[in-house]
Formats: sequence, structure tokens, C-alpha cells
Amino acid sequence: MTQRTADNHNPGYKAPAINKAFQILGAVAESPHPIGIVELSERLGFSKSTTHGIVHALLREGALTQGEGSRKLYLGYRLAELMFSSWPPFDGFEQTQTVIDNIRNQINETVFFGVRLRDQVMITAIAETSESLKISASVGATLPLLAAAVGKAFLAWETTERVQQIVGKDGLNRWTENSIVDMNKYLAELKQVRDLGYAVDMEEYIPGIRAVAVAVRNLRGLPMAIWVVGMSGDLDEDQISRIGAIMSDAAQAIREHVDRQPSPPPSLPPDTAGASNDRHSDN
Repeated sequence: MTQRTADNHNPGYKAPAINKAFQILGAVAESPHPIGIVELSERLGFSKSTTHGIVHALLREGALTQGEGSRKLYLGYRLAELMFSSWPPFDGFEQTQTVIDNIRNQINETVFFGVRLRDQVMITAIAETSESLKISASVGATLPLLAAAVGKAFLAWETTERVQQIVGKDGLNRWTENSIVDMNKYLAELKQVRDLGYAVDMEEYIPGIRAVAVAVRNLRGLPMAIWVVGMSGDLDEDQISRIGAIMSDAAQAIREHVDRQPSPPPSLPPDTAGASNDRHSDN
């Protein structure tokens, strides 16, 4: 992450602590792995005491959160709430939580809802399975766009040129032996997503874990998606097909609700990769 400094030519009020807080939030968001206070301090060049104080202030406000049984940091639920609060017609988290709770109740697998922020996907709501063996994550946690099924669900509706541009930036990582690292194979996978209406991760991101994802494809606001994550033994082809159909219906209901609202969507940050929700032009 590039450290930003205050504009010395700006005669306005300076707030160094706020500047540092935003740098900390940015470092957590951009880190490819969960990050702790010591690493944050070293990466940003802040003293440990300053980093510790600001981090704990952000934790108290819900702008940061820590994983269960870990001191590693993630973006907090409060950021997601603020992001959606400026768009009242979407009904915030109450509606999305109800949607994913209903999906979870039908399939008894953990269901996630999230939004695309440049080259990251941020989790904004979770409905966990009742099973003791499950995949857990925190609201506010992020994952790379090019990882797992949810990235495919988003990118399937981009143009081939745009996908090549995004992939060309960092390449396709080999997370597991099943990861797709060849561009042509990845593009073929995205075509399959468009044909099926949902994306699948067959142990491509985490060994022993499969996932199914559907992009909401809303025309207003930040790009949204729903995805289900479970143990490979529980997600065979028939169950994956069933989950894909259930989530596709849910995504359509959310899309219709969001896109028919009359008020304008919130402003997107500059250079929001993937802010386009247009249909794939190569169809």
C-alpha cells in the first residue's frame, strides 16, 4: 500500500489521527492475508503505540473487527453499514440477511452476501449452517476477486478484454492443485457461468471446500453477489445444481427490488474495477 501524506499546501484543518486511521483501514483492506497490529505498524511506518491506539479505537467503533480466536484484523461491519445507509431504498442489511437466512434454511450450508470493491470482495452479511464443521468468516472480511466462485460470478458478465485486463494485473494464482491458472481455461469457465447462471469452485481456493456463487447483476449501486461455501463431500453435482437454482431466484428478487428504486445510488470511488454491471458484450 502506498502511504499517503497530508497536503502541506492545504491551509485547512489537519487531523493526523484521521489520516492514520484511513491508512490503517486501507492497509487492512488491501492486505492479501489477515494482518496484525505489529505488521501494520511496520508496513505503514507508525509507532507500535500509535498503531495500537488507533486500531483499538477502530475496533470499538466497529470499523475493524478481529477473527474468532485470532488477533488478526478485518474490516468491520460498521463500514458496510455506512456504505449501505446512504442508499435507504435497499433496506440495508435487514433485507439481505432475510434473503440469505432463507437460503440457509433450505440447504443448511453457510451463505454469504457481499459486494465488489475494486479487486476485492467484501462480506456484508452471513447466514451460518447449524453443522459443527463449517466455514466461518467475519462480516467485513475480504477475499481477492480472482479467488473462488464469487470472483467468477462477477467477472462472467464483463467483456473478455476487461477480464484480460484484470487478470493481467496480478495473474491467476495457484491456490490449490485445482486452481485455474490458464487464461483460456478461465475464459471458458466464465462462459460456463453465463450458460448456467451460477459459478462453481471445485476446491480451487481451499482444499476440501466447494462453493457456488451467483452475481445479483444489479444495475444500481455496488455490484452484489450471493455465495454458498461447504465441504466437498456435502456439495455434489446435484446439490450444487439445486443451490444454484435457489440462489438465482434470490438474486433476481434482490435485483428487481434494487433496480426499481427511484433514488440515485451512492457514488462509487474512482477507478472502481468492475463497477460496470452491463451484460457481457461477447454473448
